[in-house]
Amino acid sequence: MGVGSGDKQKNGVLCVLVADEAIAKLMVQSTPGAELVEMQALADPMAHAREADHHRDAHGRRHGGDGPGARNGGNATTSAGVNDRHVEAGRFAKTVAAELTKALREKRFDRLHLVAAPRFLGLLRQELGKEVAAVVEDEKAKDLIHLDAAALTAHLFPQAKA
Repeated sequence: MGVGSGDKQKNGVLCVLVADEAIAKLMVQSTPGAELVEMQALADPMAHAREADHHRDAHGRRHGGDGPGARNGGNATTSAGVNDRHVEAGRFAKTVAAELTKALREKRFDRLHLVAAPRFLGLLRQELGKEVAAVVEDEKAKDLIHLDAAALTAHLFPQAKA
């Protein structure tokens, strides 16, 4: 089980953050076994646009682009693109962490589970403040952002269906 799941009775509103490097959903489960309900969604719409641009741009330079270094520019382009995406993901992690802090201070949840794509989970951990980190009960390094509320609830809380 997760952190803090020992003898402590699980009271209060559970928030489940489901995220990747472009989308984050704060979902709540007000009572054990209830279906998760979306409380807030955050998005970095430019993340997907930039990724598509990087693919198109890198493809042109790697495959027959004109000018000096066109054939050998692929590695530099790829490295720069990867670094740009990592920096942007770090910014988005900071935004998500700030929203979690705000929601906790507004008492919109008492307990937190983090479910995020592995690399983004690492970035998010670095950005979480102490007060939010203190209420994290569980973490899963999985990209489940595209599951709907029912599928996510069934995946994360299979015992609720039993």
